[in-house]
Amino acid sequence: MRRHVPNTITCCNLLSGCVAIVMAFYGSEWAIWFIVLGAVFDFFDGMVARLLGVQSPIGKELDSLADVVTFGVAPSTMLFTYLCQLSASLPSDTLSHILPFSAYLISAFSALRLAKFNLDDRQTSSFIGLPTPANALFWASLITVMNGQPSTNPFALYVVLVLILVSCWLLVAELPLFALKFKQWSWRGNEVRYIFLLSCVPILLFFGLPGIAVVIAWYVVLSVITNSKQKLSA
Repeated sequence: MRRHVPNTITCCNLLSGCVAIVMAFYGSEWAIWFIVLGAVFDFFDGMVARLLGVQSPIGKELDSLADVVTFGVAPSTMLFTYLCQLSASLPSDTLSHILPFSAYLISAFSALRLAKFNLDDRQTSSFIGLPTPANALFWASLITVMNGQPSTNPFALYVVLVLILVSCWLLVAELPLFALKFKQWSWRGNEVRYIFLLSCVPILLFFGLPGIAVVIAWYVVLSVITNSKQKLSA
């Protein structure tokens, strides 16, 4: 029974993603909370597998499959429904019907990133490119807020399209990003992690739900700053 526990948790992640997709099609705010729930399951499945000593190739593949659904298809569907609202004001019927599907580029690049991650042995203590859960939470929080303040300005549509392209690039870019993995709990060696975690508290308290998107953006910026300092000091 012990070897089935991590895979069961991973399946809970997958189920959370499936429910999030349904909620997204209905335009429900519950979509983001099921993505968050999926992220919680995703955090614990690997941890439990290591604690129980039951890591397996099937668990790794199942984890990637669940992540594509929860952190790729689910936020893409949230974005699709939002783009349908924005593109309704476009003068061309063809554009208004085609542009919303650009949201699923995030699904494709999330799958590509996960496949790359599985084969990349450099990502044991840090990340190369933006992790799919972080990307999903960025979009889910942003869309949830924007749905509450619908815009008819066509400029908003083009801003979102640019953000999609940036997001897809970040998923597969050769950009080193720190991971929240503590090998020991002292300040020395974990400065960036502690600074990030401590700064997240006021950001979330001040911005509320949109603060999740701000936190993800801050995570990328802080990683870039850290890497630049390391290159200069090398």
